[in-house]
Amino acid sequence: MTTMILHSPALALAPNGDGLWRKGLAASLAVALHGAVAVALMLGWSTERPGVDAPRVMHTQLVVLPAPAPAPAPAPVPTPEPVAAALSEPVVIPVPTRPTVDPQVQAQKLEKAALARKRVEEKKLEQQQQRMATEQRNRALEQQRLSQERAASEKARAAVPAPTPAFDSRQYQPLSKAAPDYPERALDKNIEGDCSVEYTVNTQGHVENPKVLEGCHPLFIRPSLAAANTFRYQPRIVDGKAVAVPAVRSTFHYRIK
Repeated sequence: MTTMILHSPALALAPNGDGLWRKGLAASLAVALHGAVAVALMLGWSTERPGVDAPRVMHTQLVVLPAPAPAPAPAPVPTPEPVAAALSEPVVIPVPTRPTVDPQVQAQKLEKAALARKRVEEKKLEQQQQRMATEQRNRALEQQRLSQERAASEKARAAVPAPTPAFDSRQYQPLSKAAPDYPERALDKNIEGDCSVEYTVNTQGHVENPKVLEGCHPLFIRPSLAAANTFRYQPRIVDGKAVAVPAVRSTFHYRIK
């Protein structure tokens, strides 16, 4: 680019001071214009119109690779042959053995079992003998009591004169006698025995003041008294009047059938 400086005749005719000022101004403008153009050129400015970039297109293509070939099988590794010396030695397998039983210990066990069985049999026999002895003792007591009652009645009959039939028209007679209940505890323990009860028959024929005599088992006391209270008698008549009869006895026999 060039700068053209026009020289006008009017300017030439102007005074020197004014011309110099104008020349300096024109020169500075020219220098400034040249510097601006140089800077623009350095920054890539061009007078041509910038073109439009074409769109970029990416193209893809599918490629099928062949299957890889199978790898070759590994060569068999030769196994070492067993050493003949190792096979020559026999292999010992432990066999479980049954524990041996000491004959002396076995004999002691059998002896202890026989002694225990013998003790049980002796205990049963002893219990049976005790039961038989108790029964015999009860029978002896019953016989002794009956003999005493018989002797007492004979003695009383001998001491008191027999009343005449006109004044003693009727004797007391039992009308009802219920058997006592067998105690369950005595049944469980297999206990047998006899129990005698003494009481008074009043003028109405009822039992009064029953009491148990000696030799009665404790388990038979309550059922014997309960049964005696249920007894009913025909009142004894003397001289046309009912009288009480004391010391009447009844014996209950408890037996397991």
